[in-house]
Amino acid sequence: MKPGQTGDGRCSIPLSSSPHKRDPGSRRKIDGMKFPKPPGIVPLDNILPDEPLLMMGAGPVPIPNKVAYANSLVINHLGDTMNKVVDQVKIMARYVFQTSSGHVMGVSGPASAAMEMAICNLVEPGTRVLSICGGLFSRRLAEMAVRVGGDVVRLELPDQEPARPEQVEALLKDGRFQVMTIVQGETSNTVWNRDLAEICRIAKSYGCLNVVDAVCTLSTMPMEMEEWEVDAVITGGQKGLSSIPGVSLIAFSDDAWERIEKRNAPMAHWCLDARLADQFWNKQAYHYTAPVSGVLALHEALRLVCDETLPARFRRHAMCSAALQGGVEAMGLELLTPAYCRLNSVVGITVPDGISAERVRHAMSELYKVEISGAFGLNILRIGQMGEQSRTHNLFRTLHALGSAIRAVGGKADLPAGMAELERVLASNANVA
Repeated sequence: MKPGQTGDGRCSIPLSSSPHKRDPGSRRKIDGMKFPKPPGIVPLDNILPDEPLLMMGAGPVPIPNKVAYANSLVINHLGDTMNKVVDQVKIMARYVFQTSSGHVMGVSGPASAAMEMAICNLVEPGTRVLSICGGLFSRRLAEMAVRVGGDVVRLELPDQEPARPEQVEALLKDGRFQVMTIVQGETSNTVWNRDLAEICRIAKSYGCLNVVDAVCTLSTMPMEMEEWEVDAVITGGQKGLSSIPGVSLIAFSDDAWERIEKRNAPMAHWCLDARLADQFWNKQAYHYTAPVSGVLALHEALRLVCDETLPARFRRHAMCSAALQGGVEAMGLELLTPAYCRLNSVVGITVPDGISAERVRHAMSELYKVEISGAFGLNILRIGQMGEQSRTHNLFRTLHALGSAIRAVGGKADLPAGMAELERVLASNANVA
C-alpha cells in the first residue's frame, strides 16, 4: 500500500495538507469573474423557419439525403478509412474535372479559399497576371493576385458581355504574362464565357498558366480541364455538385505544379500551401485536421454525379434551365443576359420598373417558402439551376412563387402563360429530369 492511501486505494491525505495549497481568494475570483453568467441563447428550433425554405438562389443549393447523412458522420481524419475516402474523392473529381492530373485535392473552406489557393501558389511578387474581369467574382481573382504581390493587368469587359478571344490575345501578345485568371460563368451577373476553351488554348500558346473559376458551372456544363489546356480549376461543393458549403475542390496541371515546386518566394499562407496540402491528399501524411464530415458529404455528392454521368447531367441542367427561362419570359419578364452568353446555371431576371427585387424575394420567402437571390447592387433577381435545383418539381414551385410574388408586390406577371410554357418544355423532354 502506497503512503497516503487506505486499504481500498483511496487517498487518506486531508485536502488541507495537499502540497498545492488552495489560494484562499480563488473562490472569490470565481464568484467575481468578469462574465459569471452564461448568455441567454435561443435554440436553433426557435430561429429556423417552421417549414424549410426551398433554396433556389445562387447557392448553397438543396442537398440529397445521402449527402446530408454523410455530413452527419465523423471519422478519424487519418488512417485507412479516411485514406480510402480521399482516394475515391480524387478519382471522382478527376472525372468531373476531366483530367488525369495527379494534383487534385480538397480545400477546407469555401470556393473563395480554393480560388486563393490557386492564386497564392501560382503568383509570386512580380508575377505578371492578366485578369479577365466581368463581374464580382472575376474581380475577386484579380484582387487576390494583387494582394500576393502580382503585377496585375485587368481586362474589364463591357456589361453583360463575355470575353472575346481576339481581345484577350491582343493583350497576351505583348504582355509577357505568366498567369491568366478567368471565370467560366460569372455568378454575379449571369454571363457565360462561351469561348473559354479557345481563350485558354491561346493563353497557353503564349506560355501563360490558366486559372479558371468553375464554381457555379462544374458538373452543370462541359468543363474539360485537360482538353482545354487549363492549369488550375476551382469549384465549391455547394453549387453544381449539390454538397455542403465549406469543402471545395482544386486541380492543378503538371505545368502548374512545376511552377509551384520551383517558386522562389516563401509561401505566406500555411493552410493554403499546396505543397503541404499535397502531403495529406496525395501522400497520406498529416497537414491539419481535415473537415471529415464535409469530405464524406463531398464523396457522396461526387458519387451521385458519377452515377448520373456527366452527359446525362449536362442534358438535365440544360433542359431545366431552358424550361425555366422560357417560363420566365412567357410571364412577360425579361432575362438579364443575351441568349448567346447566358449562363444556364444561374438565371438572371430583370425586375419590372417600379418593383423592388428585395420585396419580391421577401414575398417569395415569407408567402411561398422559396428563397432566390438578389444581386450585388443591381435590382435584379437570380434563380439557381445547379445540381438538385434542376428538378422539375422545384421548377414548378419556384416559377409559381416568382409570378405570385411579383403580383403580390404590385407588379404584372402572366402566371398561367409562364406555367404553361414551363410545362410544355418539360413535357417535350419528359425523360431527362
